[in-house]
Parts: sequence; structure tokens; C-alpha cells
Amino acid sequence: MTLLVAPVFVTGAKAQAADSVATVAITYAIGADLSFLKQAEESGVVFKDNGVAKPGLDIFRDHGYDWIRLRLFHSPTGLPNDLAYTIALAREAKQRGMKFLLNYHYADSWADPGKQPVPKAWEGLPVAVLADSVFDYTRRTITAFREAGVMPQMVQIGNETRNGMLWPVGRLPDNWDAYAALTKAGIDGVDAGRGTAPRPLLMIHYDQGADAQGARAFYDTFEAYGIGYDIIGLSYYPWWHGSLLELRRNLFSLVTHFDKDIIVVEGAYNWRPAEYTAPGALAPYPETPEGQTEYLESVHETLLSIGSEKIKGFFWWEPAVRGGLRSRGFFDEDGNALPVMNVFDKYVRGPVE
Repeated sequence: MTLLVAPVFVTGAKAQAADSVATVAITYAIGADLSFLKQAEESGVVFKDNGVAKPGLDIFRDHGYDWIRLRLFHSPTGLPNDLAYTIALAREAKQRGMKFLLNYHYADSWADPGKQPVPKAWEGLPVAVLADSVFDYTRRTITAFREAGVMPQMVQIGNETRNGMLWPVGRLPDNWDAYAALTKAGIDGVDAGRGTAPRPLLMIHYDQGADAQGARAFYDTFEAYGIGYDIIGLSYYPWWHGSLLELRRNLFSLVTHFDKDIIVVEGAYNWRPAEYTAPGALAPYPETPEGQTEYLESVHETLLSIGSEKIKGFFWWEPAVRGGLRSRGFFDEDGNALPVMNVFDKYVRGPVE
């Protein structure tokens, strides 16, 4: 592993854009990645709450969800999440008073710990040219969001980047210098594209939410590069990541060692059997509507139990998803909202106006 501890200096437009300080603030985010919602509704899916058909965003807003997370692919072919689609869905969320977290995958399709494919348009580029491409693309897309009136309040520079991004150039653990340069290029692109708008909060996303040792090592190394960011983002799926006690241990470690806010930015559980189906598999909760509800209640209560203002929220992935991952969603086969939809009601509903 190569480690470059000196900060990366920028000049010209990049340096000018980076002069301003972040001004966006966050209290406690109750959010959901709803990147497929618009596609589902346009294909004829009808979502219902207590048997009443409503626009999906209205249902989530009515149950306390005040943030929407939307992924952006560079040049998708079989998936809807391009720039125009994402702007349109962000606009619908803004009309309902929701805040917007933009999730850059820097890929034409899914990027995650097991794959971080370079967009086809960038294949074969050396690290310096690839970094310029990341900067230019991020600047251009952030400018488009700003000009459309849907400037994100938070931006993820890469998705679940524990193993780096834009492989093979930025693959970890062997290419930390390249990964840091690519991430810095994305951050500079946000600054260059935002104009005079407040700087969005910047998130660096580590998938293993219950891995205290790995998360500490990752963020220690990242911070050695002197790259500014605001939010530690974690994923937490029990069948991949571990127990609630291990999640709690990691949260305490991160709160103690880093001056950053923390969001569990991806989490989910199944309302019907999907993950714990092997003989002898011991699920932490039943894979039923009641067990799914208990998962969300338990994770949320674990976050609150840390007792730190650095703990800043939870996002579900993806409550309106269709197809094979529908068992992680918030709606049954008939489009009716499941009990999990009501978990945050008691936290956000106050006096009758």
C-alpha cells in the first residue's frame, strides 16, 4: 500500500471553488433511497397507505421521512438512474419539502465493495486523466442540479468505497494514492459546480457498518491524506455485516476517534424469507412484516443509545424496489404499506395543528 500524507493542492478554478466553507447543517435525517420510485410509478405501480392510493413520496413524507437518497450512474443502459431522471425525482421530493442526498456511483451501473467498474467512456485512462474526468463530470452534473433548482444538501463521493472506486486504478488496498486523488477530484467538482450555493455536506461511505477495526483503519488512512469531508456513511445489513452489538461497538469507536457526523446510510431487512433460508440459519429477527419492523426499531434505538450528537440518522435501501429485492421493500405484493412504514411516527408526530 502506498500512502501519501501530504494534502493534494489545487489551483485555478478548483482552488477558487474550494475557498468557501460548508454551510449546510443537519439535525437527524430520516431517509430512504427511493431511486426506483419514479420508474415504478411510471410503469403503473400504485402505492397505498392504509388501503388508500397515494403518490409514494407523499406516503414517506407523511411518515416522517424528510430525506431522499438518489443514486446517479454515468451512462446507464438498462437502469433509469441518469441525470435527467434523477433531477426529475429530486424535484418531486423538493416540492414536498424533502432534502436530497446525491449518491455518485461513478459507474454506468452498480458500484459496491465487490465491483467498482469504470464508466465505458473512461476505460483505460491513466489516473491523472481519470481524475480530471471525475472532476469535470461532477462539476457538470452538480451545475445541472443547481440550475434545475434541486441542489443536493449532501453528496456521496462514491458508493460503498471500502475497496476503493474506479477499478483497477483506484482499487484498495494497493492504490490509496489513486483512490485519494479520485475522491479529491469528486469533491473539487462539487465545489466547482455549486457556484454560490451552500456547499453540500460530503460523505465517504464504508459498507461494513459492524466492523469497528476495519472502519477505524479505513478512516484513519483516508484522513491522513488531508481531504476534507463531513459525514461517515455506513451500511448495515445483518446477514452481511454482523450483530447489533457489533454495530454499536463500531459507532462508539467512530464517535470517539473522529470529529465527523455519522449516518447509517443503507440498511434493510426482509418482510418475507429471503436471506436466512439455509437449514439451521439463525435470523436475528423473523423474516416477516413484524420482524422487519423490529429490525428498524432496534437499529434506530441503537443509534439513539449512543448518546452523541454526531449520530445523524438512518436511510433505508430501497423501500420501493420491485423485482427480486422486493422483500426488502415497504410494500406488499398489492402495493399496501407494511407495518415498518409506521416506525418513525411516534418520533416525528407532535401536537395537532
